[in-house]
Amino acid sequence: MRRAALLIAGLAAAAGGFAHEIHPGYLELRETAAGRYEVFWRPPAIDGTPLRIDPVFPDSCKAEGPNRADRVPAALGARFSISCDGGLDGKEVAAAGLESSVTDVLLRVQRVKGAEETHLLRPSAPSARIGAGSPGALAYLRLGIEHILLGMDHLLFVLGLLLIVQDRWMLVKTVTAFTAAHSLTLAAATLGLAHAPGAPLNAAIALSILFLGPEIARTWRGETSFTIRHPWVVAFAFGLLHGFGFASGLAAMGLPKSEIPLALFLFNVGVEVGQLAFVALVLLLERSFRILAVRWPRWVEALPGYAVGSLGAFWTIQRVAILLGAGR
Repeated sequence: MRRAALLIAGLAAAAGGFAHEIHPGYLELRETAAGRYEVFWRPPAIDGTPLRIDPVFPDSCKAEGPNRADRVPAALGARFSISCDGGLDGKEVAAAGLESSVTDVLLRVQRVKGAEETHLLRPSAPSARIGAGSPGALAYLRLGIEHILLGMDHLLFVLGLLLIVQDRWMLVKTVTAFTAAHSLTLAAATLGLAHAPGAPLNAAIALSILFLGPEIARTWRGETSFTIRHPWVVAFAFGLLHGFGFASGLAAMGLPKSEIPLALFLFNVGVEVGQLAFVALVLLLERSFRILAVRWPRWVEALPGYAVGSLGAFWTIQRVAILLGAGR
């Protein structure tokens, strides 16, 4: 029944077809005087390519001075100033083009007197009314959840672990090891203590998925290996790589240093919530199929394992080709 449950989860994880690296956008409005704001804008990006999304301010706002490029980790942002008659309170700020994307924009407003508010602009709600925001906690939490649920490569790795681990206690150890490992490197990368180049990192993450393919086949044949006997060790080792991948979604936003500790903690909590939700979905499906006595053909039950191995191989070849092309 475990394979049947993983069939459904595997098809869901592979539904995205390709594992794209998605970075949410970031729009910061810092009030410097009554009605005057310093703006920092970093557009959302997919695989390092900025999306055609632009901030839209009320008609009462006018730009002052030319845009100034501002490089942040893994991205290029822009800084400029705007002057708004009567200020922005009670008025709407939007992200044009966000409605046709699959990512979000974090909008952060800081006033002269220090009061802050945060909005999460989404494809279904690409605008927000200033003065009706909330603390950033929920926004960072949601970003973490979305980052893993949209990260098909991360979910496929977790899926591969679930295909290998049959014992419930060993499953707890394995998931805990993966969590501890990627939390370490997520923190290190976000705080600037460590860095992994994007292209080699993406290739290594794909290779970690490919690595699980033969191990899954060994479980089908009743064989054993170090990975099958000690999956938590492998989960910890590869979890260090995946942590750098998670960090890319947060580090590229260009948050102010004072905001990073809170954002890091809540983003990591969001990642864990999304990961545990995926694991819980598999276990609930497994239990449901057992209760309903659903029977699947053997070739259908094998599909999740083939999905892990095949997509892992495809992404490895694709990302190594990108890596070699970038090195020329």
